[in-house]
Amino acid sequence: MAVVSAQDPDWTRETPRQFWDPGRKLLKAIRDHKKIERQSGLIANIRRKMIRLRHRFWSTITGCDIALGCDIGGGLLLPHPQGVVIHPDAKIGPNCLLMHQTTLGTVASSKSTPRLGGHVDVGAGAKILGDITIGDHCLIGANAVVTRNVEQFDIAAGVPAKTIGRNDKAEAEILAANKKIS
Repeated sequence: MAVVSAQDPDWTRETPRQFWDPGRKLLKAIRDHKKIERQSGLIANIRRKMIRLRHRFWSTITGCDIALGCDIGGGLLLPHPQGVVIHPDAKIGPNCLLMHQTTLGTVASSKSTPRLGGHVDVGAGAKILGDITIGDHCLIGANAVVTRNVEQFDIAAGVPAKTIGRNDKAEAEILAANKKIS
C-alpha cells in the first residue's frame, strides 16, 4: 500500500467517480468557486452564481455545512458526507478523511478554530473544537470530543479525547519511504 502524503495533495481522491457522488461533487463546487472567486466580468459573475447554486444543491443533499471559503487542503475524502460541519475559519491539511457527523468548530471561550495537519483520519461523529492543532497522520476515534492538541502520529479517542496510542503503521511506512529516498 502506498504511503499517503501529509504535504502533497492527491487530487484523484476528490475526483467524482460517477454522476451521483455527493461528497466529491460538493468539494468540486468549493474548488470551482476558489478558482473563479477573483475573476471579474459578466461571464465570471454568471459562473459564480451557478457554482453557488451547485454548492447549495450538494450541501442540501449531503446535509453538510461547509462554507465556500473554507481553507481545505487537496485530497479531502468525505465518504459519507452527511452532517459534516466545518467552521469557515478552520484549516484542513491535504489528504484528510472526515466521516459523517464530524464537526470542526469553536468553543464559547475562544473564537479560534481547529487546524488539521495532513493525512488526518477523523471517525464518525467526532467533534474537534477550539484553538487546537491535530498533527500529521493522526487518527481521531468515532464520537471523540477533541479539545486539546494531538501530536503527530497519535491516536485520540474518548470524551474528552485522550491519546490512547500511536499510529505506528503510518510512522513505519513513512520511515521506510524516507529510507528508500535517501
